[in-house]
Formats: sequence, C-alpha cells, structure tokens
Amino acid sequence: MTRNADPDFWTRARRHLVRYGGTFAPLIIERAQGSFVYDADGRAILDFTSGQMSAILGHGHPEIATVVADHAAQLDHLFSGMLTRPVVDLATELARLAPGDLERAMLLTTGGEANEAALRMAKLATGGWEVVSFAQSWHGMTAGAAAATYSAGRKGYGPAAIGSFAIPVPNAYRPAFEKDGAADWQAELDYAFALIDQQSTGDLAAFLAEPILSSGGIIELPLGYLAALKRKCVERGMLLILDEAQTGIGRTGLMFACERDGVVPDILTLSKTLGAGLPLAALVTTAEIEERCHARGFLFYTTHVSDPLPAAVGLKVLEIVQRDGLAARATEAGERLSARLRALQQRFACIGDLRGRGLLQGMEIVADRRTKVPAPELGDAITRLCLELGLSMNIVQLPGMGGVFRIAPPLTVSDAEIDQGVDILERALEAAV
Repeated sequence: MTRNADPDFWTRARRHLVRYGGTFAPLIIERAQGSFVYDADGRAILDFTSGQMSAILGHGHPEIATVVADHAAQLDHLFSGMLTRPVVDLATELARLAPGDLERAMLLTTGGEANEAALRMAKLATGGWEVVSFAQSWHGMTAGAAAATYSAGRKGYGPAAIGSFAIPVPNAYRPAFEKDGAADWQAELDYAFALIDQQSTGDLAAFLAEPILSSGGIIELPLGYLAALKRKCVERGMLLILDEAQTGIGRTGLMFACERDGVVPDILTLSKTLGAGLPLAALVTTAEIEERCHARGFLFYTTHVSDPLPAAVGLKVLEIVQRDGLAARATEAGERLSARLRALQQRFACIGDLRGRGLLQGMEIVADRRTKVPAPELGDAITRLCLELGLSMNIVQLPGMGGVFRIAPPLTVSDAEIDQGVDILERALEAAV
C-alpha cells in the first residue's frame, strides 16, 4: 500500500471535510517547491496550474518565504483603521503600474471580495444597480460576485441579485454570429446590448468582465472587443470593471492583459497572481470614482482589509516580476508551449482548438474536429492519465463545449519543465486515444 492510500487520512477527510465542488485528487500532497508538488510517496508532480492559477513565482520562492517569516514575527495583522508602510507602498506601486488614471487601491483577501467591493462601488458611483457579465463568467462566490458568475453554481440557491444580466461570450471557435465564414463579434455584441437595453429598467451600473475567461474555457476576447465594450458602457453611463485575477501581473506577457487593447477600465480587480499563491486581492480605481463613492458613504471592509503581511508579499511579487523580466518570460515560454501544443494538434484529432496568451493557454478536446462534438469522457481520461504520469492539469467542462484544459504553469517555469509537461501530455493522449 502506498502512503497516498493512508486509510486513516481518507477516513477522516470523508468524515470531517465539507466538499466544495468537484472531487479531491487521490493523493496526499506533502510539500511543494518550484514548479512541482510532491505526494506522500515522494513522487514529483509537475504543477501546470500554478496551484489555484495563482503561484506565478512557483512554490516556496525563497524571497517570498523570507517576507512571510519576517512579517509573521513583526507585523502581521491589525485593526482595519490602522495603516502600515507595506499597505501604502503596495497601493503606491499599483498606482504606478496600473494603466490610465487608476491610482487608488483597496487591499483585500480574495478575488470574490475585490469584485464584490467593485460592484458596490459601481452601484454607488452611478446610482444604478443592474450588472452585466458574460454567460461563461466566473467572478467569485460572494453574493454580488456570484450573481455575476454564470459558468457554474447558479442552481439550487434561490434567486440571484435582481438586475443581473448575461451576454454571450465571443467564442471564435464556436461563434454564434458569422460573416464571410469568420466570427462576427461586433454583430454579436450589438445584438447582445440591444437585448440588454430592452430588459434594463434604465439603471445599468457596471459590466464585469475577464479579458480571458479562464473558468469559461480560456476564451480570449478578440482584439478590438474590449474597446467596443468600453464604448457600450460609456454610452449607458455604466462602469467597466475588469477582473484580472488570472490575467494580471505578467501572465499574458504584459503586466495587465487589458494593456494589449489599450483599454483602461473604470475599476481593475486583481487577486490570485498578485499574492503569488497567498491570499491577497486589490481593487484599483480612479480618484474621481473613489471621491464620489466616499462622499456618498462607501462602506466595504473585511477582517483582513489592509493587512500588512499580505501587502508586503504583494509588494515583493511586483518587485520580482519586474526585476526578473517575468512578463517577457511569459511571452517567450508561452511561445514554446504553444509550438509544442500545435505539434500535438497535428498528431491528435481530438485536439479541436488551441487558444490563449502567454502562460495562460487552453486546449479543447473534442470527439470530432469537424463537428466539434464535445468529448467529456475523453477529457476526464486524459486528466487522470496525466496525474498518474506526473502532471497536474485542470479541465473545464461546460455544456455545449468540449473539455478545455487550462494550462498555466508558473512564470518561473523552465524550458525543460515545459517540455517535460508536454511530453507527459503526449503520453496521456496516446494512452487515452
């Protein structure tokens, strides 16, 4: 019997843990270092999802460990009305890096919290209360963020917030609107907002969007879409909130994914990658919006708002990403990864589509490349085989889509580790197909 099969461990896990979605991997993880996690048998497993799509510096980065140890001993958590240098320093650095006039930050713990605060701010600033997002979105599990989440978790909990609307995602692989044989995202966007206008009571407050929908299947908004979406918001007096939980801090090859499009949101939310695996999130907005909300009595704080320890971690993450050129590294490593995946696509007909940017890429598995019929069982089999062979991969399965692998290794991943991961994926595909 392997140590992973420890009967006492699994008995206690079944007895005492609340299951919160999906199933647990049949492994006991003992430690993590760099691009790998290690199970109870000492087996190295290449982590191609950066933990929960977060650990952009890999696991156990020595500089992050030092910051955590220092602040755990000296300055960890305070009353929310007290300020520390790490908090003000991180807010200052975010203002320097963020596009446009985004210069005022609020530091929180999770992406759901940041999106919740952003939605409350948008409603207060505009006087509206209706929120629009994408039909395959994921923005969090708190009430407002969950109401704007459509990829999962809507059934069985009663009504979502009144005034929650969804529009279709511009999926180039499965387009709803076509013109001359190509996806016509502009027609789709115009049609979607015509429907929103018909349903709205005239109280639109915000559009909440991811530049690349990750849990929605790595669907990248086409170039030009964000700018058109911003115009739709301006025309209606709405705020554009961009959720860059997974695309921010260098993962797509730029510090923020929206920079590719030259679009500045009214509110930018960050989480996952900002803490590089530790619980840290941020909302960044303009002075004008913050002043207006403050004058109207904006209230949103949590137990860990402006905590110094995670703020110090975030400051060190930004320093390392810039100092070590990790955004450029994401582009370089992403090109290598993409080339290897394209070679696999030539060999395996079940790989229907490849998409994404930098080190956030998706591979959609289908039963038939011509008809694009989904193949969930095949996706499950590939996932299971990858794990058995030493590669942790995450697959998204949504109605009407094939299984989409989310591939997001740390920005510190080496060329050899990319090749190792794709080699394992190739072996899993051979065995599954």
